[in-house]
Amino acid sequence: MKEVIEIQSTTNEFSVFVNGKPTLVHKINSPMLYVGTGKSSVQMYRGNFDISDYIEERIPLRKAVVSSLAEGIKVSFSETEGTPVELEMEILKKDIDRIDVTFNKKEESNNERCWIRVAADEEEKIYGCGEQLSYFNLRGKNFPLWTSEPGVGRNKETYTTWQADVKDRAGGDYYTTNYPQPTFVSTNKYFLHLSTTAYADFDFSHKDFHELHTWEVPESLQIVAGSTYLELVEKMSEVFGTQPELPEWTYNGIWLGIQGGTEVVEQKLETMLQNDVKVGAVWCQDWQGKRITSFGKRLMWNWIWDKDMYPNLDQKIWEWKEQGIRFLGYINPYVAKEGHLYKEAKEKGYLATKEDGSDYLVDFGEFYCGVVDFTNPQASEWFKEVIQTNLIDFGLDGWMADFGEYLPTDVKLYDGSDPMKMHNLWPTLWGSINRKAIEERETKDDLVYFMRAGYTGIQKECPLLWGGDQSVIWEKDDGLASVIPAALSSGMTGCGLHHSDIGGYTSLHGNKRSKELLLRWVEMAAFTPVMRTHEGNRPDDCFQFDGDEETIKQFAKMTKIYTELAPYIRKCVKENAEKGIPVQRPLFMHYEQDQISYDIKYQYLLGKDLLVAPVYEQGKSSWEVYLPEDKWVHLWTGDTYSGGHHEVRAPIGHPPVFYRSDSSYRELFESFKLND
Repeated sequence: MKEVIEIQSTTNEFSVFVNGKPTLVHKINSPMLYVGTGKSSVQMYRGNFDISDYIEERIPLRKAVVSSLAEGIKVSFSETEGTPVELEMEILKKDIDRIDVTFNKKEESNNERCWIRVAADEEEKIYGCGEQLSYFNLRGKNFPLWTSEPGVGRNKETYTTWQADVKDRAGGDYYTTNYPQPTFVSTNKYFLHLSTTAYADFDFSHKDFHELHTWEVPESLQIVAGSTYLELVEKMSEVFGTQPELPEWTYNGIWLGIQGGTEVVEQKLETMLQNDVKVGAVWCQDWQGKRITSFGKRLMWNWIWDKDMYPNLDQKIWEWKEQGIRFLGYINPYVAKEGHLYKEAKEKGYLATKEDGSDYLVDFGEFYCGVVDFTNPQASEWFKEVIQTNLIDFGLDGWMADFGEYLPTDVKLYDGSDPMKMHNLWPTLWGSINRKAIEERETKDDLVYFMRAGYTGIQKECPLLWGGDQSVIWEKDDGLASVIPAALSSGMTGCGLHHSDIGGYTSLHGNKRSKELLLRWVEMAAFTPVMRTHEGNRPDDCFQFDGDEETIKQFAKMTKIYTELAPYIRKCVKENAEKGIPVQRPLFMHYEQDQISYDIKYQYLLGKDLLVAPVYEQGKSSWEVYLPEDKWVHLWTGDTYSGGHHEVRAPIGHPPVFYRSDSSYRELFESFKLND
């Protein structure tokens, strides 16, 4: 078989070629590695991190001594001839298409920063780095990789972000994300993963190289090559694992987000069912109680059924289940100070503390919580049992496993770990607690939880991502449009099941959800793995799914489409579980020769056969779409189109969706024209 990764070396220089292109290259006048020192400052305010960094020294490691190994080479790096060795590196071929690079910093070295240069070319495009909401092709920007609140607005030039910064210290930026990951896919047909949990910054803005900066010398680096993008994501799943298939009841319909108590849920559910809305579950995030703050409606973080707010819930859950409607709740890895779980965790020593051992409380916005310390095996076991007893055994079939990105950087952890290194890993540990809780129950295949935070390894710890807290606005960086690159970038990093809060979540600084936005969002959601609504943080400022008769009819229409698409979506979900091929895919994943498709970030393929171009601007009745070269059929009209740019009618309820004319699901797709 042809070698797709080759190592060439001399005594003092080396080059690693991937698919015939130089990728890791060290020359005396063009070093691959730099080390140095810096001073950083990290301040957290309600999950938003203000991180500043001053580079004190940055040293190019020009001198390299290369020696041969059975599977590759070993390189000793130093600053210049005669200076001590700073670090050693081994480049080992694990297969014709894979190399593993390990780093070993010398104990006497005082350098705790590392810069790795990866050769690049001007035509190359880059994707991945976890969930990125503003950019899909990452070329031309740098991306700090640190799990955090994404922030409100996420664009420093918008009024929303400015207000969020001034009033709440909560305005985001183009790179802020709940789910970063030091992994990227190159159009030179390889993916690269850096094994580190430290703060990192991947810079793709240079013409000739990418620069990967980490606040430690990383453990290792891995490069895997492939001949197609389908092959690459499949190989990525062999490294990180995959998400399991969704429970069968998922496809019964929408997961209605309802709050306010048993009576309110019954009334709203009955209204939707009487109007032929297909409902798979009710999602009541306030099942354990609520609190009201200046931010809006918040929850009581003491993870047990609130009998006063939800009377008879212990019976209603089972009655709804007999009707084919599941009950979903909410939990996160923190415990409110006024709750019994906080007191229990504190008495048992299960909470992270300050350095002096005193209580460490995190401000979540006018209420304070303890951090369950997942580096303590007993604390992890305790919280797993909380999930099993208070959620699963009570009758919940799923829940939002929220947060995970809030670990402060100045806590004292049970096992002595550096919180700066544990911060990024925390969402994966949180996901693992939920996974283990489910796996120990007989109903495990019927249970699901969904997360917004992630990092390396989240692929096998989180069965379903959601896009986090988008604002209820039309702005691209933090509104409806942003969840499209979010799904695509997550899929290119090994998480191929993604969905979002229909209508968005955050209502602040005068932003209120309109009826039009809600209807555009639900029509997009019908062409994703899961449909789920959210009332928002200020429900009274948000138009809701039962806001008027027309809206209810549109929900009935789109949920019917979703349930009828179930055979196709189920097949795509199975493909993701078995091969790591995402459900929502970039156009170039199946049309590699189409150069335009590499820059399309607001359209996607749902599986191989459906192309979806959501309307993400206000007041539109037509929409321009781009179709790769193929024979496409408009889902609603049956009209056929060839490749290229097309303007199509797109009234509400008719989002631009096309199917391949030679699809094996053509008969299913044709039925939507007849039924419309």
